[in-house]
Amino acid sequence: MSLTFCNVHFSQQPEKVVYISNTLMKSLKLSGKKNIQLRLGNDTIHAAVKSIKKPGKHLFLGSAVRSGIHIPSAGGIYIRNLQEDEVQLGPLIGVLSDGPTNTSQPFSSRTGFIKQLLREGKKKCYIFAFTPKDINWQKDTVNGYFLGDNGNFYRKAVPLPDVVYNRLPSRKAETSSSINQLRERLSRRRIPYFNWSFFNKSDIYRLLENDNTVNLYVPESHMSPTPEKIKEMLERHQFLYYKPSAGSLGKGIYRLTYLPKKGYFARYRKGSGNVLLRFSTFNSMMKMLQSRHGRTLDSYVIQQGIRLVEIDNCPIDFRFHMHKNGNNKWVVVGVGAKKAGRGSVTTHLKNGGSLLTPEQALSRTFGSKSDEVLQNAKKIAITLAEGIEFHHQHLLGEIGFDLGIDQDEKVWMFEANAKPGRSIFSHPSLRSEGKASVEHILEHCLYLSKFRRRDSE
Repeated sequence: MSLTFCNVHFSQQPEKVVYISNTLMKSLKLSGKKNIQLRLGNDTIHAAVKSIKKPGKHLFLGSAVRSGIHIPSAGGIYIRNLQEDEVQLGPLIGVLSDGPTNTSQPFSSRTGFIKQLLREGKKKCYIFAFTPKDINWQKDTVNGYFLGDNGNFYRKAVPLPDVVYNRLPSRKAETSSSINQLRERLSRRRIPYFNWSFFNKSDIYRLLENDNTVNLYVPESHMSPTPEKIKEMLERHQFLYYKPSAGSLGKGIYRLTYLPKKGYFARYRKGSGNVLLRFSTFNSMMKMLQSRHGRTLDSYVIQQGIRLVEIDNCPIDFRFHMHKNGNNKWVVVGVGAKKAGRGSVTTHLKNGGSLLTPEQALSRTFGSKSDEVLQNAKKIAITLAEGIEFHHQHLLGEIGFDLGIDQDEKVWMFEANAKPGRSIFSHPSLRSEGKASVEHILEHCLYLSKFRRRDSE
């Protein structure tokens, strides 16, 4: 297979003829061919081929060819030969999301990020966004949202994509029968689909609990704990985190503390404020939890509390934004430090937390050793990503880790997110990492679609 970058031009010719410059003919090993199969996604068209004397790598497509395989636009794109007489343009990348219809923000709060992806992606592929209802399964086409040069969306019908990047916004949508059917249909057509779904905390802990290369970084955690287990862990660890297995954004999390001679304490978020309750007995605290969440606590996880490094008596944890690169290797693309708000259970920014660079946070605690501590944490983050991928049955290309570092420099994994938020990239010092994150998503799509990156000649 040969892969190269070419310029696609639209002509007014109605015939099914593809005009190819001599240089591109040689690159694709098509010299002497009279006919080719031209492919985009799963669409193919049989066309005559004629060489033209024009310097550079150029492809001229008439109207019958363009409409026959739904070519979305002219411009620079990759082209590769698959077999003796078959060549493919692409890749065709689809970003799956959802949101309100008939609006300039069709993907709600994700619209800005999706526009950024499409803006960067236009330089190297055909990329569009779509919602589940935009697919026509009878025709195997998608009515996609493409980004115009003016920064506005326009709609265009194209074949099913070569690869799908999943940014569906809600757990509820992802577990619906229609989305399960969508994933199965893409799988049957051998279209790579990443990331498959949101993680559940309990699933991730279960995946890693018997893996000795990574479980030493996971705090002791128990799914659906009994009151006896909670009490026993409180006596050993002094404080715990009690959180919903399918939760996100710090919602529904309690910090439970046991102080001998003082009693039991439960701290949690309510509305825009933090609540601290004191109980004289363990049983009275459990009655409160069970009245709120049911007697069995089935959908909750209990996790060992860790004494994290602090600034101004406020604990700090770290968001490590991980990506697969164009060579299918895990890399750390961005790290943000999150300082908890005063009295808050979590470091989430919406709960009063503040964002720092990792250097700002670590230098306050570790001084000259801060860079060494950060590099060690990055290595561990890659090991954790590799461990989750090894045990996970579906394609992963992006993970957000919430990691903690204790006073002894030990790294702990609190959470892994399959569709991490991008709030850390709002920090002025992390904006270049935000751009690198987008580039890594695109490079991994090129890898999965088998349009492997190569410098254009």
